Amino acid sequence: MVLTRRQMILASGVAMAGTIPFLPTRRAAAALQPRAAKLRLTAGTRILVVNGKPARVFGLIGPGGKPGITLSPGERFDLDLVNRAGTSTIIHWHGQLPPWTQDGFPWPQTPPIPAMDAHSYDYAPIAGTFWMHSHQGMQEQSLMTAPLIVHSHDDMSDDRQEVVLMLHDFSFRSPDELLAGLTKSNGSQSAMPKRGMGHDMNTDSGSNAAMSMGSGMAMDLNDFDYDAFLANDRTLADPEVVRTEPGGRLRLRLINAASSTNFWIDLGDLTGTVIAADGHPVRPMRGTRLPLAMAQRLDVLIDLPGNGAYPIFAQVEGKRARTGIVLAASGAPVSRLAAEAGENAPAVDLSLERRLEAVTPLPPRVPDVTHRVMLAGAMAPYAWSLNGEYWPNVSPLMIATGQRVAIEMLNHTMMSHPMHLHGHAFQVTALNGAPLAGAMRDTVLAPPMGSVSIAFDAGNPGRWAFHCHNLYHMMTGMMTEIRYPSIT
Repeated sequence: MVLTRRQMILASGVAMAGTIPFLPTRRAAAALQPRAAKLRLTAGTRILVVNGKPARVFGLIGPGGKPGITLSPGERFDLDLVNRAGTSTIIHWHGQLPPWTQDGFPWPQTPPIPAMDAHSYDYAPIAGTFWMHSHQGMQEQSLMTAPLIVHSHDDMSDDRQEVVLMLHDFSFRSPDELLAGLTKSNGSQSAMPKRGMGHDMNTDSGSNAAMSMGSGMAMDLNDFDYDAFLANDRTLADPEVVRTEPGGRLRLRLINAASSTNFWIDLGDLTGTVIAADGHPVRPMRGTRLPLAMAQRLDVLIDLPGNGAYPIFAQVEGKRARTGIVLAASGAPVSRLAAEAGENAPAVDLSLERRLEAVTPLPPRVPDVTHRVMLAGAMAPYAWSLNGEYWPNVSPLMIATGQRVAIEMLNHTMMSHPMHLHGHAFQVTALNGAPLAGAMRDTVLAPPMGSVSIAFDAGNPGRWAFHCHNLYHMMTGMMTEIRYPSIT
């Protein structure tokens, strides 16, 4: 029997069982190795033990049985995605700029990949810290996610140990159960108590967090009380310990892959230098406490001061709950870490965004077209919209090749919304009406009852999703389409 190429891909795929080891730390230079063949990425299932209890979750496994994909400088994103997840899936290469038919979004022209099928991708990637996640239903909440690291030649010349820190929020309940609790579609409140706008503030770590905005208004922070928060698939009860050299030099690649949680990154006794946001270089900026919204990434350089152990925490906004990893010199003892901080974290804000400056900003230019997008919705009834429309019944925002496009987002809700644009890198140009020559990004936080403006050059024709990266806001309507006229 003669096998087709697709059948051969499936026949030689890697079976998935047990827990998946996370990305190892390494010197960046060690990643510079020629590829002999097309890469393979396998979507499957695995058993993850959280707080002593097993749960079946998804996973995305690349070469060598490691999560995700790491590419060398100049290497193409040339891979076969093999679906062994037992259900249809489609994977989005978050922050990358491929042709629209390779973006990994379930348009009618690019349907999900059936179980036991495969699909090939081949495009020139951009360098930086990115990630991949399912855009099929709510699979992202069940950990159908992984890092996507594309090294640059500059990475290779900087002799630093690389550490990837990927954050998740975790529930033993299914995403459908969680969403049903929010919408009450199952007739009961199977998630957690919800507040409408203006309810009393409650910031106890065991309940949903809200914070006062003054004038009797309450800002909602978290849709759920999750069972756990994970850093590289582990909780602080058994954190990953990354062994380092004494006085080691590290590059920490932070990825917030949570479905419905913003975090504060707390470097503790360390001070880091932020050098990239969402994979795009920024002018170096020092800090010890960094806000990280859903889907955002930060690259942080850290020079360890000695031979000790240094925890890196990620604390949930509005709560004491936290997760993290430990950077520890070889032989240094590691103490048990408390799963909660001493006090609730504040709301993730735009304090870092205001300070970030792109190394390579957009050339000065007056926008050819400006789209104003109104963000609306509330916790009760639980529904979220853009310009009064709910996905998929939306009117596309039309743009054309060669245009400088501006988007003004006006958030009329009591929650912040991490807004993500597919297929383009944009510059943050204003925050709450104040002009800014900000970072190049693919995801920006629209503050509650505030505004944010972005701009980009239209040079990637296609159909592109533009949505809130809170999974449950997106699933209840907060998504639209940006379309070029050449695409029908």
